[in-house]
Amino acid sequence: MKNLSILLVILTAFFTTGCEDVIDLELDTAPPKLVITASINWKKGTAGNQQKITLSTTTSFYSLEIPKVSKAVIFITNSANNTFNFVESSVKGDYNCTNFVPVIDETYTLTVISNGATYTSTETLKAVAPITEIIQNNQGGFTRDRKEIKTFYVDPASKPNFYLYKYTYSTPVKANYYVDEDAFFDGNKFFSISQNDDLKTGDNIEVTHFGISKEYYNYMSVLVSIASNSGGGPFQSPPATVKGNIKNTTKFEDFPLGYFSLSEIDTRKYVIE
Repeated sequence: MKNLSILLVILTAFFTTGCEDVIDLELDTAPPKLVITASINWKKGTAGNQQKITLSTTTSFYSLEIPKVSKAVIFITNSANNTFNFVESSVKGDYNCTNFVPVIDETYTLTVISNGATYTSTETLKAVAPITEIIQNNQGGFTRDRKEIKTFYVDPASKPNFYLYKYTYSTPVKANYYVDEDAFFDGNKFFSISQNDDLKTGDNIEVTHFGISKEYYNYMSVLVSIASNSGGGPFQSPPATVKGNIKNTTKFEDFPLGYFSLSEIDTRKYVIE
């Protein structure tokens, strides 16, 4: 199991105490890249028709705002060539679809046309095993005195399955992500686990399990490795650009950042006792 911890804050303030001289650091600024956030998630028990895709660009180190990209054309097609259009909302850079039709193991193709370039990607919607129970353990961690929870499910047998786990915590507000594959528990009962040593009675946790493709698993594994080696999360500047599965068909070398994924998801909420 690999751990990916994402803090939902961006550190923007630095220290000036005890300094008489102000030093401006000259940082190389690369041309902005398009960032496509296209995670299509179908929550169990819902129609899954409402989906959102967000477009933005990379920006300079010192910028406090993430530039959003407007006036793009975005649509997804399935294997029957049915088209699902994503229309920009009143929020700049947010594109919504209200009639998406999710089908397990269906193949979908994303097309984004922005600023004269066309970006495409093809991916398959993967199922996820339903969450069966959540069990709290008050003797967890290395010191055996930490609260932790395990979220159980039964892995479907005789087929490779890949998972993304997300734990969202209320105090402090943050989210942990984990990726997993069923090579060692195929067809058996298994679990994801919280990785937060600061859980206290009354804390709220939301657990989400995603069914993901092998390719998305590999992509997330790279992000996990980078985060582990750098001692931080993927919002830090990585030592190398991580390419997703979206291609620029107009200018191949000018690839965008981000990933086109489609997942069935199951979610549970839990209050620490």
